[in-house]
Amino acid sequence: MTLVRFGEPGAEKPGLVDGQGQIRDLSAHISELTPAQLTDESLQRLAAISVDSLPIVSGSPRLAAPMTGVGKIVAIGFNYVDHAAEMAVDLPEEPLVFMKAVTALSNPFDDIITPRAATKLDYEAELVVVIGKRAQYVSLEDALDYVAGYTTGNDVSERAFQRERAGQFVKGKSADSFAPFGPYLVTRDSIDDVQNLRIWSEINGEMRQDGNTSQMVFGVAHIVSYLSQFMTLMPGDLIYTGTPEGVGDGMTPPQYLQPGDIVRIGIDGIGELRQTVVPAP
Repeated sequence: MTLVRFGEPGAEKPGLVDGQGQIRDLSAHISELTPAQLTDESLQRLAAISVDSLPIVSGSPRLAAPMTGVGKIVAIGFNYVDHAAEMAVDLPEEPLVFMKAVTALSNPFDDIITPRAATKLDYEAELVVVIGKRAQYVSLEDALDYVAGYTTGNDVSERAFQRERAGQFVKGKSADSFAPFGPYLVTRDSIDDVQNLRIWSEINGEMRQDGNTSQMVFGVAHIVSYLSQFMTLMPGDLIYTGTPEGVGDGMTPPQYLQPGDIVRIGIDGIGELRQTVVPAP
């Protein structure tokens, strides 16, 4: 299934996308898409509904983030071989883990808000894992059973805050609007091979990143299992799994985002984001 939330801010409804690309209204069956709807049992109940019985949503409604109630955002750094090379760092021997503040969450077509004092604003196209059930000390073999599905994300970053202001990555990763995701939540049974998906980004129509999840240093199952040894993952948690080469910081000279820039990010079979960079408030 491909799940969405559609409608005006504050009045979003749950829906699914049918085989013809039409949005079907699920609100007669569930009131919202929350962590409670991400268990295998809940997703199976939704999948059992006759798609033809669901009302077609007319027009081109606004699409919001595909779920609410995110508890935490975990991210993995330098997790593509070519990205580690462009950033001149050694390949990590274990996943490099950092957090993004939940207040960074935003909708898939919302603006990127430039933070005050920002000088090195950057983008990162990322596959985002959505956890479906409580995961603690999960084996590698069972790890994907704890995944509800996947979505597209942009790990927006302020490199000066990240590297030049002391402390951990979190300061450069957590400003408002720095964690857009969506617009689709594609359930794991709809993806044949999560380690073979094209992932890309464009800035103002110029292709910057064009990679594949096969280039990950640590695959999705490894990441889920690994994280569960250190923290309990809960339904609705998001994991940003790293980015391929082509970020602005890795270019010569660096090409950081400026107000007015348009960022497009996509993953084949999962969906696209589009954001416009706006000045600091």
